[in-house]
Order: sequence, then structure tokens, then C-alpha cells
Amino acid sequence: MHSALRNPFSHLALAATLAAAVPAIAADLQELPALNAAIRESSISGLSSGAFMAVQFGTAWSSTIKGVGVISGGPFYCAQSNLVTAMGACMQGPPPSLRVSTDLADRAAKSGDIDSTNNLKRQQIYLFHGYNDGTVARSVTDALAKFYEHYVGRDGKGHMFYQTTLGAGHAFVVPDPPQTADLNDCPASKSPFINRCGRYDQAGVILQHIYGALNAPRDPGSISGTIKSYDQTSFTSPSRPDALSLGRNGYVFVPKDCETLTGPACRVHIVLHGCEQNVESVGRQVVDKTSFNAWADTNRIIVLYPQTTARELWLPLEPYNPLGCWDWWGYLSGDNSYATKSGAQIRVIKSMLDALTAGYRADSGAVAREKVPDAPVVNDTSDTSVALAWRPISGATAYRVSRAGPDGRFAPVGSIATLSFADSGLAPQSSYRWRLTAIINGAEGPTSAEATATTRARPPQCKQPGNCPIAAPAK
Repeated sequence: MHSALRNPFSHLALAATLAAAVPAIAADLQELPALNAAIRESSISGLSSGAFMAVQFGTAWSSTIKGVGVISGGPFYCAQSNLVTAMGACMQGPPPSLRVSTDLADRAAKSGDIDSTNNLKRQQIYLFHGYNDGTVARSVTDALAKFYEHYVGRDGKGHMFYQTTLGAGHAFVVPDPPQTADLNDCPASKSPFINRCGRYDQAGVILQHIYGALNAPRDPGSISGTIKSYDQTSFTSPSRPDALSLGRNGYVFVPKDCETLTGPACRVHIVLHGCEQNVESVGRQVVDKTSFNAWADTNRIIVLYPQTTARELWLPLEPYNPLGCWDWWGYLSGDNSYATKSGAQIRVIKSMLDALTAGYRADSGAVAREKVPDAPVVNDTSDTSVALAWRPISGATAYRVSRAGPDGRFAPVGSIATLSFADSGLAPQSSYRWRLTAIINGAEGPTSAEATATTRARPPQCKQPGNCPIAAPAK
């Protein structure tokens, strides 16, 4: 069992004792603040085990979660409470059949153990798999795409964007300013699992796909918000945090505009680190260097960074979790409850979200809205899809997206109630144009200016992830 757990991670160079690998982080622990944030505007993203947990949480609490970002993750209930399945089929593939995920989701929704799966139709979903990632196979993330497609159906066109054309390894991807010079190159799959891939700003892509076009991010050196450490103990009670493989403290980034209960409501994005990526292993690098804070600072977004802790086999009566992974295979329960509302770590994260949004004021006012749509923002491009985002239009209940291809003729490609749209089924290395109209009182409003983009080249076949050459990403 011990070697089975470590084998897939052998190239991650696990330290002999994780807790001693990094000097202790001084933490001025305090209570998680109750802020003016709308809980139904919340979202979640994660890497690796954090990605699996983000899918579990976003599915269990789909009535609350507005969008999900998944970096190197797989389908709901993939591991089926089985460590061997988790380390095999759910990492190296081939993944379990779609019915494994949908059967449990349907049963759990019927019993109330998770929210109705109908809510998945309104979520904005970002999926990412770098073709130099040899830790989680592409087929596993493909299976997650099929899980969401099963529930979104034809009526959900535009909700899911799947990026597979970057040569990233197993990591969060950040843009390449001087502040990230100490991080890994794009193809790497090693600590701290944060990679520089040209100008690609993954945090910004995720947040704009979920929330629509945002203000430009703050320069990392001039962020005005505050990173606070908070005590996770009150959220795990009556259990100790380490009994749930959770750390004593977590972190939250609070923009200056969200520090008081006045003004428009803020929103919360939860970021879940991967295995060997908690503060015990890499310090505060996920909190400080993934660029979520830079975007959050200018857009009234609070970022919550819960933390796990590693648990070695020799610790009696405690979960065995030597890499500090989130519980995506049932190591705390041994049954399927780990993927539902009653899952121990899901309950803790939801309690943190409830506490953080406890200061919400329904009469706090809305963010100013545009009257005529600007051109949509091209948020991201793959070989066959383009992700668009825009700002809200006053009175709009939906938005209609039209596209023109090589023939120059515009035609509607879909309508959506959210502020972003993933246009799929495009040809690689081809140029397109888009227009946007808002639906107000059942009628179309004025047409926006045009957005233009060219899709990326088809990614190369990569037989040895980690060693495949890459071109500098365009974004």
C-alpha cells in the first residue's frame, strides 16, 4: 500500500519528512472574517487532488457554486473509495466508465446527499490538461469533460472551455513577469508545481470564464489587499484539524474594497492546492504566486486558500496521507460519502465559505452595468475553441453570440445567461469574428463591436510527457 501510493509520484521527489522540508511558517492566526460577499457568486478551482476535490465540491454544492476550474483533474467519484483505482485508472487511465460517476451523482441528488444535478447546467467550467503532464493522463480529464457534457446537454452549449494545447506539466500556470523567475519552466512536473508558460495567465482565464470580463489585474508589487491567516480548528471541531488531514491554519486574500460591509457585494473564489503543495511542503507559494490575488484585488473577489496536512503511516488512528492530498478517494471515510455534502473535508470547506459570506447585505447595491455591449474579450483560445467574456448589460436576462468564419457571414452560435461563452467546434489555425447582443425584455438589444481571434495549432502528440518540445504560448 505504501509503495502503491508513492509510485505515481516518484518523479515528484518526495522529501523524507514533509513537515521538515520547509521551515515553519509564522502564522498570526485569527478568525475568518464575515464579509459582504454573495455566497451564490462563489466559485472553486484546484490542481490535481485539489482539482478532484473542486469537482466534488462543485457537484455536491452545485446550487451555491457558480463555476469550477479544473487543472489536471478527473471525473466525480472516479476513485470509488479505492486507493488502487485512484492511483491507477484515475491517474494513468483508462478511467472508469461514465456511468460510475453519473450513477452515484443521480442517486446522491435524489437522496439529497448532493444538490440537484440540474444546477450543473448553469455552471461555467474550465478544464485544463497540459500535454507535458505525465502525472494525470489526458484520458482522465477527457472523462471529466464527458461527465459535464452528460448533464449540460445540448442546452448547455458555451458553458465548458477545455484547454489542451499548452505544453505545461503537472502545475498551475502563471505568466512570465520577473516576479516568477524562480518558478519552473512550462514542461516541468516538480515542486512547487507552478510553471511559467509565456504570457498564459491561468488564474485570469479561470476567473473571467466564471465571472465575465474583469478589470485588469494589479501589478504583484502594488496589490492593496491583505493576506490573512486564519484558524481552521473551529471548522473541524469536534475533530482536530490533523485528524481530517487538514492544517492548523489556512489563508484568505481580502481586497481592500471588501474589507468593510459597505458598497457592492464581493464574491469568493476557493483555490485548492495539489498534493505536496500545502504550506508545509512549499511554503506560501500557491497563495502568493499563482496570480489569483492580482486579479482579485481589482475585481472585488475574495480568495480562500484552505490547507491540508500530511499524515504518515506511523501516526496511530489517523488517515494515511503522506503527500498532503485532498480526500478524493475516501481515505477519511472508506465509503462514497467523501464526494458528497457529508464528506468531512467538503463539510469543512463549506463551513469556511458560510463564515466568510456571513456579512452579506442584500441591499448593498450592484456593480454598475453597461448599457451597450463592448466587443467581447477573447479570454483564451485552443485549437478548436475560443473562450469569450463580457461585462453585464443593464436589464439583460441572456446574451446571444454570433460568429463569422472564413465566408464572412455572421450566424448565431448560442445563447447563454452567464457573462462568458466557450465557442467550440472550430478549425485549428483559423480566424473568426464574434458579435454579442443582449436579450432585454425578450428582445435583442444593440449589437456589440466585433472581437477577432485565431485558433491555436493542434497540439503535437506527446509520447513522453515532460520531454515534449513546446512553442511559446500566444497568451
